[in-house]
Amino acid sequence: MSDLSGKTPSETADIVIAGAGYVGLTTAVAIADAAPHLKIVVVDAAPEGVWEKDGRASAIAAAAVRMLEQMKIWHQIRDESQPITEMIVTDSKTGDAVRPVFLTFGGEARPGEPFAHMMPNVALNGALRKRAAELGITIRQGVAVSAIDGQMARMHVSLANGETIAARLLVACDGVKSAIRDMAGIRTLHWDYGQSGIVTTVGHERPHHGRAEEHFLPSGPFAILPLKGNRSSLVWTEPTREAERLVQSDDMVFELELEQRFGHKLGALTVEGPRKAFPLGLTLARDFVKPRVALAGDAAHGIHPIAGQGLNLGFKDAAALAETIVDAERRGLDIGALDTLETYQRWRRFDTLQMGVTTDVLNRLFSNDSTVLRMARSFGLSMVDRAPALKDFFIGQAAGLTKGPSPRLLRGEAI
Repeated sequence: MSDLSGKTPSETADIVIAGAGYVGLTTAVAIADAAPHLKIVVVDAAPEGVWEKDGRASAIAAAAVRMLEQMKIWHQIRDESQPITEMIVTDSKTGDAVRPVFLTFGGEARPGEPFAHMMPNVALNGALRKRAAELGITIRQGVAVSAIDGQMARMHVSLANGETIAARLLVACDGVKSAIRDMAGIRTLHWDYGQSGIVTTVGHERPHHGRAEEHFLPSGPFAILPLKGNRSSLVWTEPTREAERLVQSDDMVFELELEQRFGHKLGALTVEGPRKAFPLGLTLARDFVKPRVALAGDAAHGIHPIAGQGLNLGFKDAAALAETIVDAERRGLDIGALDTLETYQRWRRFDTLQMGVTTDVLNRLFSNDSTVLRMARSFGLSMVDRAPALKDFFIGQAAGLTKGPSPRLLRGEAI
């Protein structure tokens, strides 16, 4: 950690949260809702208004919906969401005229409760910001953390604008390339898949009826995720060089390549949003906490989108960290002490490691053109499709409604 001991803090706070994405804002709102006396400062390096230009959408699992309902956010964005009513899985080559369906899932975690909803990122971020403002949380945009220095009872957080905040706890939600994680001396396990995920939005002639599709192709998974109206969000995995070529190609070339993978079942396609490619890899922090520092979201773990669980892992972090902090505060404990934060680490590290390993194995198993592996995959998928208990298990996993200890917010309960 950098030495800032000679500086006099310009401000004091209980908690500084670096990063005003979904995880950072959810953590801030969850804590402030349960412990309004705690002063929370949120700083974000991105310039003002950048979040409003995010054209992507995310899958929000049923457990996260319960949390957002408890936090008085879901009712603001419910009408923007598209329930996923069904999911199908196929495994084929890119040029195959027919793609046999090997696995189908009903879209309900429980009767009347979809296992997930698709939500525009802008709507979710906007609702979180509105709720943060209602709770008196100020978000400072365009201000990065430049250095940190851990004291006995405070963490001195130096900002790029020259200010220094003395806080009891610093929460790093600053992404997979977290600068705060490096400042805290936390090492990571990382490898690059040599793949990139192309993300865009398409319109189509016919309705999707809420059905999500995941096509396992030799280059990687191609996911079609339903949005409101005759629109879908795509997550299209390709080797990085091919992904860059597709993103930079003209509209006609891109749409022809897209049509070959998407098919004709929903009629003519039109690309409605910008297309961007994001490099894919596996990043796991070796520690989630240090004295007066906690990592959450992508700062703690970056996984392959093959299972659509990256955002929901972050929501689990937010729920667990908020509960750990609030419980410690109510018991008169130091919210930034290592023994307090280790409760959060024990809660989240195994689940994160398990999901990281699972997505890594799935990506390696399905992103290839091996005939033998394809036959084995097809057999395995068809067996799961014939086993109702297994299908229920996988739906529960996708919905975030797993057995065992779970943060209260993810059960729809107040902290």
